[in-house]
Amino acid sequence: VQLQASGGGLVQAGGSLRLSCAASGFTLEDWAIGWFRQAPGKEREAVSCISSNGDSTYYSDSVKGRFTISRDNAENTGYLQMNSLKPEDTAVYYCAVMFSLHTVVPTTPSQYHYWGQGTEVTVSS
Repeated sequence: VQLQASGGGLVQAGGSLRLSCAASGFTLEDWAIGWFRQAPGKEREAVSCISSNGDSTYYSDSVKGRFTISRDNAENTGYLQMNSLKPEDTAVYYCAVMFSLHTVVPTTPSQYHYWGQGTEVTVSS
């Protein structure tokens, strides 16, 4: 079981990035996907999550209206489209999965079973 997060980088404020979370060794379709971020000196926080069937989503207040979570089960990949980026979005972003056959949208890190390695996002002002 492996999750590979990618797509991070350096971008100016107002710019966009799309993060990808590619799964290998298992099928994503029965797993909820979560995107978390951790800035230096801060706790890991939930940014956005999507249920296994894609019907339910969660966005933190700080990214609502700017970020969009999605999943492509055929590609076995989850995505986080990040628009209108702000310097305060700077962090290491992690994807994680939790096995769930329902419309559960878990937002607590401890609920997730597997984690990717993280991809760094830096937004300059």
